[in-house]
Order: sequence, then structure tokens, then C-alpha cells
Amino acid sequence: MARKVIDEPSEDVVANAKKDRAQRRGPFARIALFLRQVVGELRKVVTPTRRELLSYTGVVLVFVVIMMLLVSGLDFGFSALVNFLFGDPTVTG
Repeated sequence: MARKVIDEPSEDVVANAKKDRAQRRGPFARIALFLRQVVGELRKVVTPTRRELLSYTGVVLVFVVIMMLLVSGLDFGFSALVNFLFGDPTVTG
């Protein structure tokens, strides 16, 4: 199981954010700040193990198949109900 990382802002992060907010930055400085923050967030990402990835993939595939069966069953049922109520337009007689 993936380890849990608590994402609490430390005091230095808060202080840096206040300092950055107080300064007026040019467009390139803002882009550089954004990229530094993106890299900082990406360092917090925990990648799943191979076993976890296969497990998650299996769960998603099973869920999608179940939902496909449910929607197909509802579609078949509603089309049968509409054909019963209004008649089948392909039948001439």
C-alpha cells in the first residue's frame, strides 16, 4: 500500500508565500516561481508499486464492465418497453 504523506504547510512555506505575495514580480519571475512550485509538488508524489498498479487497473476494468452491462441492460429494457407501448415500426401489417 502506498505510504501516506501529510501535506501540511510548514512555517517557512507560509513565510515564503507571504514574502512572495508582498513583492511585485515580473512575468518571467512569476513563471519561474510557478515552475519551482510545480517541481516541489511533484516531489511529493508517491508512485504506486507494480502490484498496486495492476490491482487498481483491475478494479477499474471490472467497474467499467459492470457499468457497461448495467447501461446495456437498461437500454435493452427501455427499448423493449417503448416497442411494447408504441408498437414496432418495422412491422407492417
